[in-house]
Amino acid sequence: MFFNRNHIILLVVTVLVGFSGCKGYEKLLKSSDYRLKYSKAVEYYENEEYVRAGTLFDQIASVYRGTTKADTVYYYQARSYFMQRDYILSGHHFKNLAFNFPNSVYAEESDYMTAYCHYKLSPKPSLDQENSVKAISSFQLFMIKHPTSERNTEAQGYIDEMRNKLVQKSYMSAKLYYNLEDYKASIIALQNSLNQFPDTEHREELMFLLLRSNFLLAENSIVVRQVERYQDAVDEYYSFVGEFPESKYRREADRIYDASLKLIGNENIFSGQ
Repeated sequence: MFFNRNHIILLVVTVLVGFSGCKGYEKLLKSSDYRLKYSKAVEYYENEEYVRAGTLFDQIASVYRGTTKADTVYYYQARSYFMQRDYILSGHHFKNLAFNFPNSVYAEESDYMTAYCHYKLSPKPSLDQENSVKAISSFQLFMIKHPTSERNTEAQGYIDEMRNKLVQKSYMSAKLYYNLEDYKASIIALQNSLNQFPDTEHREELMFLLLRSNFLLAENSIVVRQVERYQDAVDEYYSFVGEFPESKYRREADRIYDASLKLIGNENIFSGQ
């Protein structure tokens, strides 16, 4: 590739300007002129240079504490981290801003962004859902503190989305024990999932797996525990068919029920009852 003289001059000027800008920024970092740092930090933010902006706001945050510009500095500091996708630090700063400046013009947005940062940190359902739980509680707090906010509909949408993740996480965890053939743990996990999320879209499947887990646990139990556990399977059968009489699992459920009754009868005869 060939460059003419004008291209070379333009390239040199660009490099020199960039070098000069870096030198100017490095000098600014060492400066004790906090007003200049504030104005340049805002300028960097508006020019979408969020790393430089955030670094400068970090430097001057403690200096502006207690002044009329304190909440503005903290707000830009939090926004700078958010725009860098550092949702942990951004959420931390938004939370502190909302707590320390409840009457600030940035208070409502800070409450919202605190919750939204937890939402952004929420992973897929198979992983730990701590941030999903925090997002739900933070959005709920936002709606309580700001009942007339235009963002409440959006906040409720995020709450519903996070709750669905918790439902999926619970469902996947319960099925994991079943798939591992740990039927005692499976029964506990399935019951917990149904109790915690009674309206789950997976209710039919979970109730069937609970029935089947009780049956398989009985089948693999020592003789003295089998009658009791087959009876548990029968009880779960009645609960299942009472709620889902036309279930796609009905044929298998009926088979488990018939087998359980037969085995209960056999065990009672064997034990002399």
